[in-house]
Amino acid sequence: MRIISGKYKSRRIQVPANLKARPTTDFARESLFNILNNMVDWEETTALDLFSGTGSIAFEFVSRGCPFVISVEGSQNHYNFICRTQEALGAKELFPIKADVFKYLQSVKQQFDLIFADPPYDLPDAAKIPSLILEKDLLKEGGIFVMEHSRNLNFSHLPLFQKERKYGNVHFSFFAVETH
Repeated sequence: MRIISGKYKSRRIQVPANLKARPTTDFARESLFNILNNMVDWEETTALDLFSGTGSIAFEFVSRGCPFVISVEGSQNHYNFICRTQEALGAKELFPIKADVFKYLQSVKQQFDLIFADPPYDLPDAAKIPSLILEKDLLKEGGIFVMEHSRNLNFSHLPLFQKERKYGNVHFSFFAVETH
């Protein structure tokens, strides 16, 4: 795992073989962050990373200057890895939470500037995630939600949908709350 930009730029973090994550490819991650760089003021952004896996997206948020990032991961092994990596980097802006994402979404009251979700592609309820986030009003005014998914899902019919970008087998759907 490599951090692309920011204060931890080019840091390589060895991911143990026992972690069964499907990390976002470097190419797709770089493309995603190229888009987000034009939409986000990193130093002013509170972020939520759902289904955090290895934490690569959360660490990228912190590296780029996000002052507050919550990383939610259900797997104990993945959560432990995120905590060890956080400690090794000294990333005090990151707040890992070990929880089922669906239960977390039911209980969270906080709003965020940026939400990223990368559920397992074969997760049966993956298609429900955008609606849960939008119905719970978890985005601040001007906020952005990005859902990583397979080509089998299409969210263009949902409110606040902006665009979909494809990078090989990786698809990103973007949702945004307009600024008034």
